[in-house]
Amino acid sequence: MDVLLIVLGIILVLALIFFGWYISTLNSFRQQQVKIDEAESSIDVALTKRFDLLTKMVSATKGYMKHEQETLAKVISMRQPARNASIAEKQEFANALTQGMSQLNVVVEQYPDLKASQNFLSLQNATMEVEENLQAARRVYNSNVSVYNQNLVTFPASLVAGWKKFTKRDFFEAEVAKRQDVDFNF
Repeated sequence: MDVLLIVLGIILVLALIFFGWYISTLNSFRQQQVKIDEAESSIDVALTKRFDLLTKMVSATKGYMKHEQETLAKVISMRQPARNASIAEKQEFANALTQGMSQLNVVVEQYPDLKASQNFLSLQNATMEVEENLQAARRVYNSNVSVYNQNLVTFPASLVAGWKKFTKRDFFEAEVAKRQDVDFNF
């Protein structure tokens, strides 16, 4: 009888250890998902701010623009991504904004008076700050996704991930235009 109690006690202790590990691992995955969602929200904030600044820059250049209506129409037609959009859709939005920014910069080069405007210079500085914040938000997001994805495939946590059907998250990747080598022409 004493042996049976000892065996049952050992089984109970092992079950409690397993249950504690399971709960701990499950909570870890959920915390990582919250971090990823938080980082994705930071990207949304930066993209929204970028869109707002781009819209203001377009407004500032409107008076100087005559034949660049196509660029203006493209930029204004962009809308901020929905909060529940996929990371791929947010990437497409970021790429469209980058293209709009580059087209707007070409227009700005054609109007030296606009480049000298204090309001426009302030907007350009704010845009650079937003770009830096957006890059930082992307790095944090990708870091969180990396940790989460690594845990999904690492044994024994992968057992819990499989049981709860956790799936890998996509990374936020660089725009195609930014992957190309920079050409310096002097």
